[in-house]
Amino acid sequence: MSKSFERYQKRKLISSYFSVVLSIALVLFLLGILGLLVLNTKKMADHFKEQITVSVFLKDEAKQVEIDQLQKSLAMADYTKLATFVSKEEAAEKHSEAIGENFMDFLGYNPLKNSIDVQLKADFVSPEKIEEIANAIATKGYVEEVSYDKPLISLLNDNVKKISLWILVASAIFTFIAFLLINSSIRLSVYSKRFIIKTMQMVGATKQFIRKPFIWTNIKLGMLGALLAMIGLAGAIYYINTNFPELALFKEPLILGFLFTGVFVLGVLISFISTYLATQRFLNLRTDDLYY
Repeated sequence: MSKSFERYQKRKLISSYFSVVLSIALVLFLLGILGLLVLNTKKMADHFKEQITVSVFLKDEAKQVEIDQLQKSLAMADYTKLATFVSKEEAAEKHSEAIGENFMDFLGYNPLKNSIDVQLKADFVSPEKIEEIANAIATKGYVEEVSYDKPLISLLNDNVKKISLWILVASAIFTFIAFLLINSSIRLSVYSKRFIIKTMQMVGATKQFIRKPFIWTNIKLGMLGALLAMIGLAGAIYYINTNFPELALFKEPLILGFLFTGVFVLGVLISFISTYLATQRFLNLRTDDLYY
């Protein structure tokens, strides 16, 4: 009979520990995904910004040597990520593919211009900086026009600022929710041992002595939950990097190290704080209040 009871108690204890570890792992995994998003917000914003193209249209009388010099100077400029020459023939072919018919058959000539498409570095994609760059390029006598989508650039910058702000707000909210969820799981675990806590207290054990094994046990559970979350997070990062290679997540090990360290430390810290508060609550309860 006693052995059966011991086995029942052991299964109950294992089940309790499993639920705590699983709760911690799931919450930290979701928090890690959000942290990954926060840490890569600028990279994703930069990726979209660098898709903006400034088109430098050249006059028909522009000499090839002038075109080559301009392309080289633009390619070497601090603000340029890529400078590509597009001939009027290439432009006509792309435009015909886009509209589904050869417009030159209708017009009888090619009205398009030779151009150099400039993709800017993300730090230079703002209405003021692009305007300054465009004005500097337009001063050259063989440049017909410098064209770019002004409304799109303004909209992109405004949306990036809004999204960054909301991601930070969401991170703060989810961190608080994570603390509440992990705290609830650990509190239930400690609640099941409230009578043991009170019995130890009644025979003269100090609060620190009683708290110590509970805190250490739940810290180990927190570490285990954090390790499981980190394994899941590593799988998620691998999947994201495989499907979105432009993010190049593995090229910045420092950020990934910071993320994994943060998840682990958070698991340990929340487990410690939650256990301390839970045991303190039951230590301060009267014996009659333990039944409610």
